[in-house]
Amino acid sequence: MKKTEVYSWRVAVELKRSLEEAARAEKLSLAQLLERIGLAWLARRAEPDETEADIQQQLHQLAAQSFGSVQSGNPSLSREVSQRMKSKMSRRYRLKPLAEWTQNFEITPTLAEDFVWRSEIAPRLGTLPDNVMNIWNYGFTEMFNNAIDHSEGHTIIVYLVRSETETEIYLLDDGVGIFKKIQKELGLLDERHSVLELAKGKLTTTPDRHSGEGIFFTSRMFDEFTIISGDTYFSHKFSQQEDWIQESQQFSSGTSVRMKLSNHTSRTDKKIFDHFSSGDDYGFNKTVVPVKLAQYGSDRLISRSQAKRLIVRFDRFKTVVLDFEGVDGIGQAFADEVFRVFQNQHPDIELVPINANEDVMRMIKRAMSNR
Repeated sequence: MKKTEVYSWRVAVELKRSLEEAARAEKLSLAQLLERIGLAWLARRAEPDETEADIQQQLHQLAAQSFGSVQSGNPSLSREVSQRMKSKMSRRYRLKPLAEWTQNFEITPTLAEDFVWRSEIAPRLGTLPDNVMNIWNYGFTEMFNNAIDHSEGHTIIVYLVRSETETEIYLLDDGVGIFKKIQKELGLLDERHSVLELAKGKLTTTPDRHSGEGIFFTSRMFDEFTIISGDTYFSHKFSQQEDWIQESQQFSSGTSVRMKLSNHTSRTDKKIFDHFSSGDDYGFNKTVVPVKLAQYGSDRLISRSQAKRLIVRFDRFKTVVLDFEGVDGIGQAFADEVFRVFQNQHPDIELVPINANEDVMRMIKRAMSNR
């Protein structure tokens, strides 16, 4: 008689509840669902890797086919594209999602992010824990409002997919592109400089209407947060300290934002806000700047011009944490401009270097010793 091995392990109560809910939806036993998940995971490992950037670009290209369908009165095109987007994502998830939905929104003076959240998004997130719902409420409304106020586009497409373990939301618009707009408004030399400014926080092209905190805090709250616009791809993962900027395929227009969050995270929006406040005023006065974003390709950070781009708007914070993760070395002029010249001009601002190797730290200490 063939022996059957029995395995047992502990899982979080919330995860067990979600798995049981998914099993009922699929009309399977819990054991059958776990077996299917295991087989799907093994199959995905055997397939060629398709990066998140690849998937996001493909979704944006699909969405671009339905831009304008709202204004032109062609809902059939919008429905067709929606089905193709769902088909693309279903091949990725393999299991039927607990919720999947996409909708086109025409950008009009009456379109409001809080109404879309209450009427469309929140009901489709199910009974997620309060802390998870709070993060989604903040992130979705901030990103949707950004598209309304800043994209200069005509249409926003929202795509939502929720599995038993995680939820993803994509927002795609047909506007001028977020990085291109920031470059133009701030007079930057390159679209990639826009990513560095976004990473610092407190960046807005309309200071009378926005604080410039939305994208910064949203990117820090989610497990994964990505923006693709033009030929630039920006990514922040909660599990990694550094941000990533890289070349992407050229978009014809618009911006694609992707947010991903575990349905069972213990993270709270308050913890994220508190992490970037210092002192007793509880304001957004502390930032973490990935120095590597000032470096393009194999270029070394050696010049004062590079340093001056890095320190732009540092004076809006009380504490600036400079994360040198991934930076192999810096030049004397670069270090001097940041840690002597800027520091002498702004003695009340605290500069805190972290994750610096011996060579980088030596240059920093040399510059500081000349103050």
